[in-house]
Amino acid sequence: MADTFDTGKPARRRRADAQRSIDAIVGAARTVLGERPDASMEDIAAAAGVTRQTVYAHFPSRDVLIAALLYAVGAETVAAIDAARLDTLAPADALRRFLDIGWQLIRDYPFLLGPALTQNPPGSNDTHNAGTARLEQIIGRGQRAGDFDRMLPRAWLAAAIVGLVRTAAEQVAAGRLTTGKAAALTEDSALRLCGAAPARD
Repeated sequence: MADTFDTGKPARRRRADAQRSIDAIVGAARTVLGERPDASMEDIAAAAGVTRQTVYAHFPSRDVLIAALLYAVGAETVAAIDAARLDTLAPADALRRFLDIGWQLIRDYPFLLGPALTQNPPGSNDTHNAGTARLEQIIGRGQRAGDFDRMLPRAWLAAAIVGLVRTAAEQVAAGRLTTGKAAALTEDSALRLCGAAPARD
């Protein structure tokens, strides 16, 4: 009878071990690629403390690993937006903070900018939609308060702001703008789009 109760334990242990390996590999990729964007899968395996075969067992290609890293960082960004408690800030300040959290992602992980603009990893729509929903909440609150223009639908404004961010990120990737300049231009443009006057120094 004891064997009956133990049936699922080896499988659970294997799953737990696999998840630990995945977490270690993604964590190592974050660090190693941040220091050396051209690092190999072997370099990442060594940093993660696993074999090259283990890396490829979970991530059959470098692109698959980068996609997993993009998803993890995207989820962390949404969590950072929630932790910032933007609903306690004035709408314009909340919009500024929202945008800054997104740009902080690019500052922290510049090597992910290119893949973020060209890939559509599994689950990325989930984090994208979650971030856009929070942006719509900020815009809707600003419209109700009279701080933002009420004439345009908040979904349209949110989509337009996301488009602005993407365009600015493309300019950074092309070397035409620094991250700081792109962030400032995006903030100014987003506030104007919403009908709020940008703050001037």
